[in-house]
Amino acid sequence: METKEQLPRIFQANLARLFERVIQPSMEMLSVHSLLESGEAATIEQFLDRAAAQVDNYTANEAAKAFALTLAAVFERQLSIWARAVYFDMPKSRGFEDLLALCADRAGIDIVQTELGVNLTEMFMVANVVRHGEGSSCEKLKLIAPGLWDDASNDYHDLLAGPRIPSEHLRIRMRDLTRYIRATTRFWGMADPLPMAVTDPPF
Repeated sequence: METKEQLPRIFQANLARLFERVIQPSMEMLSVHSLLESGEAATIEQFLDRAAAQVDNYTANEAAKAFALTLAAVFERQLSIWARAVYFDMPKSRGFEDLLALCADRAGIDIVQTELGVNLTEMFMVANVVRHGEGSSCEKLKLIAPGLWDDASNDYHDLLAGPRIPSEHLRIRMRDLTRYIRATTRFWGMADPLPMAVTDPPF
């Protein structure tokens, strides 16, 4: 058995452990409030409680964005390792999308017209927005995933002073992280050439 044949299963297991042992329990540990009250507070205690709730929800969103960035970074590193293992003459890659297409083609995975490809591309764009803020990735992400912004929501207040910055209103929830871990682990399950590959991970 060659190393390149073992890598997809190792990658899948490493991602699953990261999610199950770190990301999921960390997110469940954070306080999140379904509604943030506004208006004039009757007492200083009520004002402070409302401010604390705003900070709780803001912090939970920042954590979710950071974990999306982590998943994207780990997955991109895995793609790079696998591509170098399976290609003797590694084609030049300009970035994540090229690397993903290269690996998907090698594994015979259709990522162009499938939900898998949509979720992986979205995850990478989210990671770019988390890293860089405003820019072309933010504009593209708003076009392909407008549901990640909800200006009418009453469970989030941006804590930054000054004019509204769209990238700071990006909302990543646990259901989004679940989509991303499912997409990444499913990709490696589909690329796994060994017997009993897990192509439908339980996320």
